[in-house]
Amino acid sequence: MPLQIVHFDHAVLRRKGALVTTFDPSLRRLATEMTASMHDAHGIGLAAQQIGEPLQLCVIDLRAVDPDFDWRLDGARPPLELIMPMTLVNPQVTVSPLAGEDIYEEGCLSFPEIRGDVKRPDRISVTYSDEHGVPHALECTGLFARCVQHEVDHLNGVLFIDRMTKRVRHKIDDAVKELARQTRATGAP
Repeated sequence: MPLQIVHFDHAVLRRKGALVTTFDPSLRRLATEMTASMHDAHGIGLAAQQIGEPLQLCVIDLRAVDPDFDWRLDGARPPLELIMPMTLVNPQVTVSPLAGEDIYEEGCLSFPEIRGDVKRPDRISVTYSDEHGVPHALECTGLFARCVQHEVDHLNGVLFIDRMTKRVRHKIDDAVKELARQTRATGAP
């Protein structure tokens, strides 16, 4: 059964995740359940905060999108099918000195049917551990870089609406306020 994805304005979405220090079967089970929930919701990324767990843990799966991006994992370029779905634990993002910025319409599973343009660096590197505690270094561009940044933002209590310009945010403001009202009506903290 999929995990419940919390919606904006649930308080956990603004909490910075705790560092993961124990890589045990329960962490691997949580990552597997998060991946299943992400797939069930037709998403490409899901952070632990989105299922009510303030941890430095997110999952990503870009196999279903057009791979108009590049990547190198631990110095090699394995096929996407071999590295996805991907679990990132305690990720640290660094913007590449060669990065430009792209504007792209983003959505978020915690903001159903709400989308807006967000400007982000188009080339990053990220160090992280997988669900077994094995350290990795990833370099990626395009949508891959955007997805990682979106999910890592969640791990730090930052939402995609925080990255929008005032003009873009104004266009979706009524929908965001209505979603917050609905979330409060469910008794969410």
